[in-house]
Amino acid sequence: MSITNEFELAGIKKASEAVACTLKEMTAFARPGISTKELDEFGAKILADFGEKSAPFLTYGFPGHTCISVNKEFCHGIPSQKRILKEGDLVNIDVSAELDGFWSDNGNSFVLGPDIHGHQDLVNASKEILQKAILAIKGGIRISDVGHLIEMEAKKRGYKVIKNLTGHGVGRSLHEEPGEIANYRDKYNRTRFKKNSVVAIETFISTDSTYADTLSDGWTMVGNRGGFMAQHEHTIVVTENEPLILTEINGVWD
Repeated sequence: MSITNEFELAGIKKASEAVACTLKEMTAFARPGISTKELDEFGAKILADFGEKSAPFLTYGFPGHTCISVNKEFCHGIPSQKRILKEGDLVNIDVSAELDGFWSDNGNSFVLGPDIHGHQDLVNASKEILQKAILAIKGGIRISDVGHLIEMEAKKRGYKVIKNLTGHGVGRSLHEEPGEIANYRDKYNRTRFKKNSVVAIETFISTDSTYADTLSDGWTMVGNRGGFMAQHEHTIVVTENEPLILTEINGVWD
């Protein structure tokens, strides 16, 4: 979506603050011994208190209110009563929702408790790369140049990027133009970021894989070469200078 007036800006801000608050509260609530279903239901109540509706459920009929992926699950993990969180798990929570006709999206990967399996460096890399990428975005900048930045920063740290998972436009629906904001230089993508547009910028930083494959459940994605992945995401408004980060209160950079 492109922001054309104060009403639209206020609407997307309100929707974004709600998903950001939900993500932050879910991250704080996560602890060893609870199921991903319990964590999802906790998030669902927060969304409902804001009057928001789950975007993946509305758009795709996803069997949950939020996506919760653990360890070698890269994304789109289905909340389950059988999946019990454990100390040291690499957890990803992706929260997207609709409020009064406005849609927003954000995500966070984190280590649950002590980093006993050595995931924190990957998490830190993803967060830092997301921040560098967002600060490089302004009207007129090529989308492929930002993708190149993300990939080069990942390589510097000894990591790879997932090439079939991307950021996207957002605002009046969950996925809008520009349809793909890749984590690498896509030489065929000549699109530039447009001033006043709303986009969800995501990092998909991995240890071993470069593509994500869908499991038999039809939703959960894992790496084509195994390993682990960290994802972080903010919804922003592109400006002629530094972007407006609509989901900043989610605590990803705290």
